[in-house]
Formats: sequence, structure tokens, C-alpha cells
Amino acid sequence: MIGPARTDTSLVGRWWWTVDRWSLVALGALLAAGALLVMAASPAVAERIGLDSFHFVRRQAVYLFPAIVVMIGVSLASPLSIRRAATIGFAITIVLMILTLLVGNEVKGARRWLSIAGFVVQPSEFIKPFFAVVAAWMFAEQQRGEGFPGYIISTLMMVMVCGLLVMQPDFGMTVVVAAVWFAQFFMAGMPMTWIIVMGFAGIAGLAAAYALLPHVASRIDRFLDPSSGDSFQVDTALSAFRTGGLTGRGPGEGTVKGILPDAHTDFIFAVAGEEFGLIACLVLVALFAFVVLRGFTRMLMERNAFVMLAAAGLLVQFGIQAFVNMGVNLRLLPAKGMTLPFVSYGGSSLLALAIGMGMVLALTRKRPGAGLIG
Repeated sequence: MIGPARTDTSLVGRWWWTVDRWSLVALGALLAAGALLVMAASPAVAERIGLDSFHFVRRQAVYLFPAIVVMIGVSLASPLSIRRAATIGFAITIVLMILTLLVGNEVKGARRWLSIAGFVVQPSEFIKPFFAVVAAWMFAEQQRGEGFPGYIISTLMMVMVCGLLVMQPDFGMTVVVAAVWFAQFFMAGMPMTWIIVMGFAGIAGLAAAYALLPHVASRIDRFLDPSSGDSFQVDTALSAFRTGGLTGRGPGEGTVKGILPDAHTDFIFAVAGEEFGLIACLVLVALFAFVVLRGFTRMLMERNAFVMLAAAGLLVQFGIQAFVNMGVNLRLLPAKGMTLPFVSYGGSSLLALAIGMGMVLALTRKRPGAGLIG
């Protein structure tokens, strides 16, 4: 790869020779794939709801360049700066989530969006990377053995975040946040008692959601027995993969985007399958897997507990979100609205993911004296 000389001691020069350039390339490829697929999928959706054909394409383009700048800018930071920024970001985002419940825009019965200076943002997207880093800090402080109640504090934060998400409501994101927190706690040395308690709590929560929330029960029932209700979107997505075959029908030749209401967001993977085929879908899967596995490989020799737990949490979050989106498209999981990282349309999601993966790039950089924060 062409870049600054090894003797370059500037900020950019040091960054270039310490950052994981292969992960950077993979993330760039996902961003490029996202731009291409939004351009392929969104015009039909825009026309169907009475908007200009390139409405979503232009809006995504507005966020794309800032997202790249944010990801690169965050990757220049030190672990200490990442921790401080995440703590401030966490506090601000909690306030915004509370404001969203009070004065946010309601869409389809959910109150998740907030209008700020003419832009509509989804604060809950940003809570995911910030919470993962702050929770890692709490776990790391507990491991120091100085009597700091990191486990208790992180648990209370998790309950608070999940409570706000449930009130929106956004149960899919609640599950993602709880799963990332559990994974970090497990890697931090979760006591067996906590594992048992959390296991029962998870089962009880799922049972309560099924019993008390009709739309959750409906989605699970339709997943277990597709004939029990309307499974149009998932059936259409599966049909798109069959139609696309190995190499696809060709760019712009797909028909599923004209039928599925969320073809540019939740079901953009199906559009990729129909127009570009199985090979392109496998390339996308490989890129997501590469980013996650490459990140964990870089963490194998990490001696700093905070860096290891924070990077692991962010990578688990990235991987879970991709897995859930693709799993729903392939009917491997119950239907749940969740974007495909860096690929689906969505400004808040794009910027939040840029922050999260910028943090991963920063935390996985080669650092002299890697056992120290700073």
C-alpha cells in the first residue's frame, strides 16, 4: 500500500504505520458497497412513496463523506481520548434519548427520532458504541482489584439504557445492547452466579415479551410457522435470492425493490442477492467476518483490559447487527427491523457505525507500551 514514509513522524504518518490497514480497506469496501446498493435499491422506494427518485441517494451522500471523516478522525485518537469521548458522548446521548421520549417524532407507533437543527437523528444509534466503551471501562476498573464497583455500575447503566430503549419501543436494539454487555462481562470474568442469573433473566424477559407484546408474539409465531400470519416481506426476500441465482439479474434489473417497503434499509441484502447474485452476497458476508475476526486477532496479545474489552464489545456489536439483518433476510431469525452496517440507508446509523469502527481502528493500533492507557 502506498503511504507516508516510515520516517514520517507526523500525526498522519504515525497513524498510517500503526493502524490496521487491512481492516481499513475492508470497511472502505463496505462503504462503497453500501453506496452502490442504496443507489440500486432506493429510487424505486422513493417513487413508490411519491418522492424524487434520488431522494434517498442524495440524503445518504450527504452523510457518507462526514462518516468517512469521522471514522478516520476517531481512529487517530488514543485509548484515553476514546474513553473520555465515549463517556461524554454517553451522557449526552442519554439526555437526547430522554428528550426523544418527550418531544421526539413518532413513526408507526415508535418514538425514536429527534429533530435537531433541521436534521432528524436517532439518538439510540449512538448509544451503542458509547455504552460499549463506557461499560468496558467499568469492567476494567473492577479488575484492578481496588474495590471499585464496576460490575454494579455497568449493570445499572445497562438497565437504564435498555429501559429507555424499551420505552421507545425498540426491542431489537435492546437485545443487541444487552448481548454486547453480556459478552463484555463474560470476557471480563463474569462470576458463575451472575451467568446463571442473567440466563434466567434473559429467558424470563423473552417469555414476558412474548406473553405481553402482541407484535413480538406475532413475529415469533410467523418465524416458527410462516403460514400463521403475514410473512410477505420475508417470502419476497427469499424469492429475490432465488431469482438472483449465482451472478444476479444485473444492476438495476431487480424487481424486489419495487415491492418491499424497506428494500433500501432492512432488506437491502435481498436487493443485493437479486441484482448481484450469491457471489456478491458471499463477498459481503466475508467482509463483515473479516472485520470482526481481524479485530479479535489484533486483540489476542492485548494486555490492557480496557482496550481489549472495549474493542471486543464494539466488534461483537458490529457482528451481531450484520448477522441479525442477514439472518432476517434469509429467514434464519424472526423479523426485526435492523440495518446492515455501512450498507443500509440511514444517516444516524452510518455516523454511529463510523464512530464505533473508528474507535475499533484506534484501539487496535500498534502502540508502544500497550499495557498503558494513553
